[in-house]
Amino acid sequence: MNINQKAQNYLKVLSAETITNAQAGNLGVCLGASSILFSLFKDHLNFDVSDTDFINRDRLVLSADHASALYYSVMSMFGFDISLQDLKNYGKKGSKTPIFAEYGKTDGVEITTGPSGQGVANAVGMAIAEAVMEERFNTVGFDIINNYTYCFASDADIMEGVAMEAASLAGTLKLAKLILLYDSNEVSMDGSLDLTNRENVAKKFAAMGWNVITVENGNSYFFCTHAIARAKKSTKPTIIIFKTIIGLGTLKEGTSVVHNEILTQEELKILKQELKVKESFFIPSDVRELCMASTRRGKLMHEKWNQDLAMYSSTHPELYKSFSMFFDRKKISFDRILKNVSKYDGLSTTKINHYVLSELAYQCPQLLGGTADNAIESLAYIENAGNFSAGYKRGKNIRFGVREGAMSAICNGIALYEDFITFETSYMAFANYSLPAIRLRSIMQIPVLSFFTNDSVVESGSGAAYQPIEQIGSLRAIINNTVYRPCDYKEIVAGYTYSLKNYLPVCFALSKQNIKHIDNTSLDGALQGGYLLKNSGAKPQVVLVASGSEVELALEAEKELSKKYKVNVVSMPSLEVFEKQTAAYKNKVISKEADIICVLEASNDTKWYKVLGGKTEVFGIDEYLENSIEKDALEKYGFNTKAIAKFIETKLKTK
Repeated sequence: MNINQKAQNYLKVLSAETITNAQAGNLGVCLGASSILFSLFKDHLNFDVSDTDFINRDRLVLSADHASALYYSVMSMFGFDISLQDLKNYGKKGSKTPIFAEYGKTDGVEITTGPSGQGVANAVGMAIAEAVMEERFNTVGFDIINNYTYCFASDADIMEGVAMEAASLAGTLKLAKLILLYDSNEVSMDGSLDLTNRENVAKKFAAMGWNVITVENGNSYFFCTHAIARAKKSTKPTIIIFKTIIGLGTLKEGTSVVHNEILTQEELKILKQELKVKESFFIPSDVRELCMASTRRGKLMHEKWNQDLAMYSSTHPELYKSFSMFFDRKKISFDRILKNVSKYDGLSTTKINHYVLSELAYQCPQLLGGTADNAIESLAYIENAGNFSAGYKRGKNIRFGVREGAMSAICNGIALYEDFITFETSYMAFANYSLPAIRLRSIMQIPVLSFFTNDSVVESGSGAAYQPIEQIGSLRAIINNTVYRPCDYKEIVAGYTYSLKNYLPVCFALSKQNIKHIDNTSLDGALQGGYLLKNSGAKPQVVLVASGSEVELALEAEKELSKKYKVNVVSMPSLEVFEKQTAAYKNKVISKEADIICVLEASNDTKWYKVLGGKTEVFGIDEYLENSIEKDALEKYGFNTKAIAKFIETKLKTK
């Protein structure tokens, strides 16, 4: 038996033992795809285990995250900070080897992929980021940025729409440093793949502009490593279709049953005998030495890069300075954005955001993002910055096309390539397409800016299907996600500041209709999520709380109500941020002594009750409007000062 085969056998056994020991995991892919990841780490992946954040490292995105036991095992063999004991702790609380690989939990794991298909789109984002850096900083003789993004994907990933959306864009953009390692075992959890997916994947990717390589024996190290070498020479993104046998070496190989199989101790013993492995959780010295040769190669590559960078700093000092400061956020001046604010008066928050975004881009070369084919309405694009394309990789605006789901997942990948500031935009009614990616970035806490425009029923213009009544509640329901629904430029800047200084994701709900100038708005108050906009000067009987375009309505309602009651008005751009404030601050803003706290928002979100307490009543919208294109739709619905006053008086009588 040659040493490469021996190493693969021990890799298979490590993966199987990890799963059997934990009584959790997915065995089939670990036995069927070991040759793919082994050949990648041994011969191709550029990594340095002593510095896993090295900017010019190759990225490996595990889209098929059910292969985590295999992933951890191969990382352990090649010297990453995953010990054999860590493999024994697979799936245990607090371990660095959770059942599905998570960003921030395990050194060397690039991103949390979660639902199938997300990782493919994440990888496209990383490849876009690499292309941006390569175009901006490489010169003749100095390939300062020259890394590949690999994505390990399964049949499930290839079936997901988000993956296909992203793959289509990758082909259009000719992302040559992107290589998709497709484990094509033609089996899913429910049975043979031909029950659900009989398309020709090779022709499909070729039609999308990809280079296609098919490896008929994907369980062979020799064929796998040669295919990856060929892919690295392509001028297009490449998909390598590895034909593999799921659960190879077990009695159930090639069947759907082995997908989630956990071997008994007796079955594990038989597998080890067939693979000529006697020990448990063990890596022989000759196998370790084989792997360490690749690990040392990666270390030497990093050292060579450091030497090249030092020479680059001497021969190209201005470029080196730009490179060194490219991701610096300390230089951001929000005071500059707040100058000449008169131009913001009377505009929609969508229009104001356009100016803020373009000003921020002037200060931040690392700002990159785009729209899902609605720039003409969302205005979320950077002035005079060009469009990123196959022929112009200096463009800062990405035209994602009508691919909302892929857009959001791609932005996650861009942000995690390095410290990019990235943004996305779509209509609020379409926010549901983005929820899986927003949820994942909230888990990882990566600062992507999401601009959702046309945030009110009066702006949809196309009937019930386009009325974003429940969408803001969906976004607020995501744990660790922050939503800002601003009423003016100060509150917009607060949302940016909160995201960029705290490195957190923020979703903006932006209006299309113009909003009148509002006195006494506060940047500091908005940074705390909510603040008193109008104080009655005494113990209030009524507290009106509003967000976004409804703040204007709250001030109008206060004029009517103040004839009979003492009324405070609160602007609440972010419930999530306000919820984190001290009890003293929250009680100062929302007077608990008031008889009623009335929330005005054109949504059906119930989170208001949780955050503001037992005296809260929500004057919202809980049905779709018949004709939202009318300018006075809310007025006809009864969303007006007269109805609000009547609502509050009725509630007060029952208290």
